[in-house]
Parts: sequence; structure tokens; C-alpha cells
Amino acid sequence: MSEVNSHATELTSQYVAQVTGDLERNAKEQERVGAEIEALQEQLRALQHDHTVLVNMQEALGGPNPVVEADAASAPSVPHQASAERKPSKGKKAAATGAKKTASKKPAAKPAGKAAVKAAAVKTPTAPTKPTLVELIRGHLEQQSEPRSAAEITTALTQAHPDRSVKTTVVRTTLEGLVAKSHAHRTKQGSSVFYTTVAASEPAPAEPQPEAVAG
Repeated sequence: MSEVNSHATELTSQYVAQVTGDLERNAKEQERVGAEIEALQEQLRALQHDHTVLVNMQEALGGPNPVVEADAASAPSVPHQASAERKPSKGKKAAATGAKKTASKKPAAKPAGKAAVKAAAVKTPTAPTKPTLVELIRGHLEQQSEPRSAAEITTALTQAHPDRSVKTTVVRTTLEGLVAKSHAHRTKQGSSVFYTTVAASEPAPAEPQPEAVAG
């Protein structure tokens, strides 16, 4: 009986260790996916803001409405069925003729002039574009002469922009995206990871010395 109990205890401890490891990996994966979702939501909010500004500018300039054009293009055309139609009676013909005369008497709408376009532009002022998190991080790195970690960048951005919620996980994910696009460099010192801009990490080319002209 003792051997059976010891074997069961060993299996239980192995399962506990395996489940604990799976839980840790699951938590890390949730944190990584959550950080990516927050970064994508930040980009989506910036794109939606830009879209609103562009739509206001298009309406102020009197451009075509893409939604109306899409509805008109998607409307199905009804085929003309001569055999199924009946000839209208004389009364209907007279009513249609009177309606046409009434419609022809109405003056056509005048196109909007330059003054109307200017007035619309004044009524719909464009709001200042809020910088995205990517732009803030790149601008901060460009101002630094030494490598910075994700935690240091998060602290600096939080102090500079107290109205924005900046998290270290989102900053780290954004930095990795800049590294993947060759917009930043990553260096590792021990267990810490530091980031620099491409311009700061690349040495400036030496300027050629002008040759002395013999007098």
C-alpha cells in the first residue's frame, strides 16, 4: 500500500507542477495579447480621428459624398417589361402631364458658390491632431543621447502627458514594432533591454577634409 500511495503522490506533484507552469504561460500570453490589443486600439482611434477630419474637409470643399455614390451604384436596375405593363388611361395621362408642368415651373437649385464653401469651412474647423503613442515614443527616443528602457520611457511619457494612460506593456510592444520596422535599435545589457533611435545608434559619417590649395 505504501508504494501505491507514494506513486500517487508523485503523480499528483507532477500534475501540480505542470498545471502551475501552464497557468504562468497562459498569464504571460494574456498579457502579451492584451498589450497588442491596446496598441491596435490606439492606432484605430488615431485613424478614426483622421477619418473624421478628412470627412469634414471634404464636406467643406463640396466634394462628392462617397456613401451616396455607393448607394446609387449598388441599387439594382429593374428590367423593362413591355408585355406586363398596361397602358395608362386618359385620366392618368392628364394627371402625369399636369405634374410635369408643375415640376417644370420650379426653378432649379443654384449650385453652391465659393462663399458657401468658405462658410462651411469656417463652421467645421479641424481639431488639432493628437499625436499617437508611436509618435510620442519616437520623439522621446530622438531627444535621448543614451539608450532607454521601456519602463524609463513609460515614466517620462506619463510625466509629460498626464492626461494619457501609458502602460509599460503597451510601450514595450510599440518599441518592438519600431525595431521590426528598423525605426529603432534594441540592445540587451544583462537581463535588461534598452532601445535607441536609428539616428542615435548609427555613427555620423566622417566629413572629408578639404585639401589645402598651394598658394
